[in-house]
Amino acid sequence: MSHSHRPLTITKLKNMKQEGVPISMLTAYDYPSAKLAEEAGIDLLLVGDSLGNVVLGYETTIPVTLDDMIYHTKAVARGAAGTFIVADMPFMTSRVGVETALRSAARLMQEGGAHAVKMEGGREIADEVAACVRAGIPVMGHIGLTPQSVHQIGGYKVQGKLEQEAERLLEDALALESAGAFAIVLELVTEPIAEKITNRLSIPTIGIGAGRHCDGQVLVFHDLLQYASPYREKRFVKTYADIGTTIRDAIGRYVGDVKQRAFPEQRHAFEAATAAQSKDEAMSLYGAQDGRKTP
Repeated sequence: MSHSHRPLTITKLKNMKQEGVPISMLTAYDYPSAKLAEEAGIDLLLVGDSLGNVVLGYETTIPVTLDDMIYHTKAVARGAAGTFIVADMPFMTSRVGVETALRSAARLMQEGGAHAVKMEGGREIADEVAACVRAGIPVMGHIGLTPQSVHQIGGYKVQGKLEQEAERLLEDALALESAGAFAIVLELVTEPIAEKITNRLSIPTIGIGAGRHCDGQVLVFHDLLQYASPYREKRFVKTYADIGTTIRDAIGRYVGDVKQRAFPEQRHAFEAATAAQSKDEAMSLYGAQDGRKTP
């Protein structure tokens, strides 16, 4: 499937919700993954701070810095110039005051090339969201399981099971909408509360482990492809390919060939030589050594 060379706009995303058109979103952390996702027709790309887990090898997203996010967002922007790109605001950049949030979000857009930023939290960050929106910075919200608060939450637990939790999630979603967020990610939220929130909001919801009734869905690139993802198997993840095994097996065959001196083969050396020299010169170097005649 080919992708339009013009990124989606916030207006188009809201229209997709109104028209009942599902929104596809995927994480990307580098040039090749972004390029492939765009060529496949993805609607939105998220440069998630989950890069801390799947690219940098951290146990949580907390160590990820703003400079890390800018670096990876720049790579994604180069690979997917025709796709709407959202960049995560890393740990504490949206929770220590409006000025810090504005400066951090501005860097992600100006230096990183993002079209929008994503902030984790609900009512407690409404002022920061509103300030960014007033400054012309589009903001996507993120409630439910918020990985940056994993230690406070007490682990990766489904949110909204209790009536009090469900009510809080709805209030958070409404507060983010009121502050000007153009969409909200619902992570590990029970399907009934995700459906309730989706129906109450005029802006799209993007689910991850939140059931079938969100306006769109997002998955982590490495989970979708089984590409050395450090996460334990999640019930809501659907694997569409196992490239991790393919890559590991290919590298293993290369290692075996090197150990057995099967790589490089003689013909590879001949072809490399003919690319840089005349055929006669190449044959004098390689053909004469093994008794081959000039083709």
